[in-house]
Amino acid sequence: MNPRIYLASKSPRRRDLLRQIGVQFDVLTFRGGERGEDPDVDETAVSGEGVERYVERLALTKAQAGVRRIQWRKLLRHPVLAADTALELNGDIIGKPTGTADAHAILRRLSGRRHRVLTALAISDGERTRSKLSISTVKFRELSDLEIRHYIATGEPMDKAGAYGIQGKAAVFIEEIHGSYSGIMGLPLFETAQLLETFGYPLY
Repeated sequence: MNPRIYLASKSPRRRDLLRQIGVQFDVLTFRGGERGEDPDVDETAVSGEGVERYVERLALTKAQAGVRRIQWRKLLRHPVLAADTALELNGDIIGKPTGTADAHAILRRLSGRRHRVLTALAISDGERTRSKLSISTVKFRELSDLEIRHYIATGEPMDKAGAYGIQGKAAVFIEEIHGSYSGIMGLPLFETAQLLETFGYPLY
């Protein structure tokens, strides 16, 4: 039987990316989803915290919280993979939009500019915890207010860091990228494979 892991995320994009490289996994759900309502998974940024430290801290927190849930629920013991993605623009951390007005404001800020997309991932088996960080740069073309409104009306921006999905309709906004396409989607596969190998998970 192939080894399995737990994915501590409800993101359909992360599930698809793991399936792409043949990883066998079960989704480990948190009480309030993966954002905010569980007391041991607080996603509030700490004052003065850089975006690199922010996403890494959250990925580690989610992985370790996932291990605790395995113990509480008396589930089979498998490593827990967790990830967190955020954007950085001029030193500001940008996560998921809180509503349509926020999504519009975020996309207006990204229009015609470069921003960084950072995805941290972490794996923990209760004894060892390891993490990696993927950083990419994305350049948006200039967007009109009409384009932004039409894009928001699709509903696609509302559950994504930075209010867009590179694998969706927003692909037409993106002039260039430098870095990891899968990392921008939310799970950098190169770094994921490296971490899985560290925990003895054979991909081939």
